[in-house]
Amino acid sequence: MIQGIIPFAHQLLKNSVHEGDTVIDATCGNGNDTLFLAKLVGKEGHVYAVDVQEQAIKTTKNLLEQHHCNYITYIHDNHANIKQFLPNELYGTIGGVVFNLGYLPKSDKQIITKGSTTVEAIKTLIKYIRKHALIVIVIYHGHEGGKEEKEMVLSFVKELDQSYYSVLKYEFINQINNPPFIIAIQKKK
Repeated sequence: MIQGIIPFAHQLLKNSVHEGDTVIDATCGNGNDTLFLAKLVGKEGHVYAVDVQEQAIKTTKNLLEQHHCNYITYIHDNHANIKQFLPNELYGTIGGVVFNLGYLPKSDKQIITKGSTTVEAIKTLIKYIRKHALIVIVIYHGHEGGKEEKEMVLSFVKELDQSYYSVLKYEFINQINNPPFIIAIQKKK
């Protein structure tokens, strides 16, 4: 059966992430993907949860504490700056990354992810993921500024060398109101 956007994104991550891995939620928002990743990696793993909004970090931290997940590093910064927070020994070892682009649900819709910073984060993180691991990007683009970010991300991923990366686009083409879609990048080498 055809899976919805979030269930399919989670299925992709399940295929990429193993117990004990280090993973990254590059836009932790309300913490749902962070919790999902934490359950995949287990207590032997580690999750980096990144968000530019303090509210997102607080909400995510509260959710993860309720589930007794204490193997999380919270980064209150733009995901474009992720390299500053990652130890060098993680280079080429990250088991999976997830982005949910757009704005934080139930908050200020003027605070959005931006194409330039998202592309910068992707450029960094494709170097940090291990061979066969995935970066899963859920692109919400039905808001002001969303189209520009969508176009920048698509333009970047379309140019990734197919010898090194496989890039998937998963979308529903008969839905109205700019439905979200997925870009998944798998490292081959």
